[in-house]
Amino acid sequence: MGNIMALSPRTVDIAAFTGHIGIDEAGRGCLAGPVVAAAVLFAPDFSFQDVLPGLDDSKKLTAKTREKLFPAIKEAAVCWSLGLAWPEEIDRINILNATFRAMGRAVVGLRLAALPPLVIDGNHCIRPDAWQAVSRAPVPPQCAVIDGDALVPQIAAASVLAKTFRDRLMLRLDARHPGYGFAVHKGYGTKDHREAVTRLGACRLHRKTFRGVREEERQLTLF
Repeated sequence: MGNIMALSPRTVDIAAFTGHIGIDEAGRGCLAGPVVAAAVLFAPDFSFQDVLPGLDDSKKLTAKTREKLFPAIKEAAVCWSLGLAWPEEIDRINILNATFRAMGRAVVGLRLAALPPLVIDGNHCIRPDAWQAVSRAPVPPQCAVIDGDALVPQIAAASVLAKTFRDRLMLRLDARHPGYGFAVHKGYGTKDHREAVTRLGACRLHRKTFRGVREEERQLTLF
C-alpha cells in the first residue's frame, strides 16, 4: 500500500491489514497534556474475537473495559510501544506534526529490524519529514483508514493502549498541578477546565497556542 493512501469506511477490507502495525493516538484535541500514540503488532493468525472479545474504538468503551483490555492487549501482542509529544513540542511545530512524531516514536519503539506496513486511524499518513525527525530508516508503507479505530482491530487495540496510558498519566499529573481538574477531564476543554485556566493561568502542561488556553489567559490578564 502507498505512503499516502487514505481509505473511507466503505472501501475497507479488514483482512487486508493482517500483519500490519496498528496505530492510533489519544489527546490530540486536548488543551493540556501530551498527545500519546500507540503502535501494536499482532501475529498474522491472531484471533481478535477469541482473545480480545469486546475490543472496539476506545471512545466507545467504558474506563473499566479499557482497563481490562489494556493488559490483555499487551500480553497478546507480538510487540507494542507508545510515543509522546509534549505541549512544548506541540506549540512549536503544531499539533498535527507533533502527532505524526509521536506516532513515529511509537513505531520506532517497537524495535523491529524490518517494519511491516502501518495502518493508521484517520485520513493522514505519517509525513516523511515527521518520520525523518525520529528515525533514520526509510518511511514504511502505510495506509490511513477513516474511522479505523472502529473498523480495524489493530487500530482499535492501539486506541485502547494510547487512551488508557494517557488517562493514567493525567491522573498522576493532576497531583503535580492541582486545581485544574486534570484527573477528571484529562486535559480536554471542559467548562470547568477553561474556568480554572482563567482563575489560575496556564501551567506548563497547557498548550499555549490552543484556542481555549490563549483566550482564558487573556481574560486573566485583564483583571
